[in-house]
Amino acid sequence: MSHSSHRARSPRKPPWLKRRLPSGPVYGNICQSLGDHRLHTVCQEAKCPNQWECFSRKTATFLILGAHCTRNCGFCAVAHGPEGPPDPDEPQRVARMACEMGLAYVVVTSVTRDDLPDGGAAIFAATIQALRDEIPGVRVEVLIPDMQGSREAIQTVVDAGPDVLNHNLETIPALYAKVRPEADYRRSLGLLQRVRDLAPDMPTKSGLMLGLGEAPEAVQRTLADLRSVDCRMLTLGQYLQPSPRHLPVHRYVPPEEFDQWREKALQMGFAQVASGPLVRSSYQARELFQAGRD
Repeated sequence: MSHSSHRARSPRKPPWLKRRLPSGPVYGNICQSLGDHRLHTVCQEAKCPNQWECFSRKTATFLILGAHCTRNCGFCAVAHGPEGPPDPDEPQRVARMACEMGLAYVVVTSVTRDDLPDGGAAIFAATIQALRDEIPGVRVEVLIPDMQGSREAIQTVVDAGPDVLNHNLETIPALYAKVRPEADYRRSLGLLQRVRDLAPDMPTKSGLMLGLGEAPEAVQRTLADLRSVDCRMLTLGQYLQPSPRHLPVHRYVPPEEFDQWREKALQMGFAQVASGPLVRSSYQARELFQAGRD
């Protein structure tokens, strides 16, 4: 799908979304290290507004299975196009870099690889294992693509025993055709249900972007769907247009509205909720996980 049809202009960015640009010695060192280890972070590839803060606090979300996605979603800045075969050494490189950064909580995500029979599940499993071998007591959160709903692929990741399994719905069902044309709402919900069936004690997590034109009632129904599959952790953040080729922002949701959604989600039975304009799937992931244990 070409994004040339998204020419509509986004409204002017409000003051609460202004962030410092990434800079400083810690940020520079991490960028240098990523290059040395031939690794990617979703922080950089998806142009995350929090990367300076996260890198400075020594957290990062590793992006495995290359830097090109086989899908072309209307909201995402990650490059689209063919990618070579998975690199069998990548899990070890992720583990070494996480160890060098002194990480105790590591988030691992990937591009979507519809070209691979297992959607990349084996590399996810190997990365979880490599991190556990390298860093005693490490906590690992994975943010996985839908792997085309493959039962075997989901089983492979669950069997590797991540501490949290995240899969984002991203938006309400009615906007899927525009926002995630190659994804399927029911398939994504089914993935979370499958994880719950396979590992009842493994916390599942999901996230939505707001500001794409969704009605409040539809958001509430989507949250109810997540609770129906016993999803316990939730992130809600503002959609930001990464480039003029991507979907425009329909509206900027004010911070107090995010606070209201957080209260509502907690009332609906979510155990941990991060909700705010700059919240992203793995923003303060360690704090959210800890809150669930305390």
